[in-house]
Amino acid sequence: FRSVCANLRGPSRGTEVFRTPFGMVKFLKAGRVVIMLQGRMAGKKAVIVQNSDSGNKERPYGHCVVAGIEKYPKKIVRRMSKSKVARKSNLKPFIKVVNHKHIMPTRYNMDMGAEFKGKISITDPTKRAASKRNVKAVFQQRFNAAKNKWFFQKLRF
Repeated sequence: FRSVCANLRGPSRGTEVFRTPFGMVKFLKAGRVVIMLQGRMAGKKAVIVQNSDSGNKERPYGHCVVAGIEKYPKKIVRRMSKSKVARKSNLKPFIKVVNHKHIMPTRYNMDMGAEFKGKISITDPTKRAASKRNVKAVFQQRFNAAKNKWFFQKLRF
């Protein structure tokens, strides 16, 4: 009965729903904000760049490439000089391949479609460094424009 009712309701707010063969909804898509649960970046926020639900030969489990914030911007007050504001609003990004079990999805999404499409590569160290610079530029631009404010605040727990 529940599955029949769920199918009658349909997608909410005009979003398309992708279903797996077993009827589960795929919600780990590019742009979903997640919280890292394991490793050095535990407790940090990240956004999914690429997702692989079924896995591949190298990683035979569901995993995704995430880009997140390793070092968050500091608090800024009115009396600070411009140079101090620039220094305090600096952030440090990270890029990782993560198992689905080691992330916790949130209700937040970031529209990162065109900015990261085909620009993130983690195979080669030089390409990885360039990808990290691209991620930093995008995140810095978003922070300065005051978009996605929740994403740029340190998670307190």
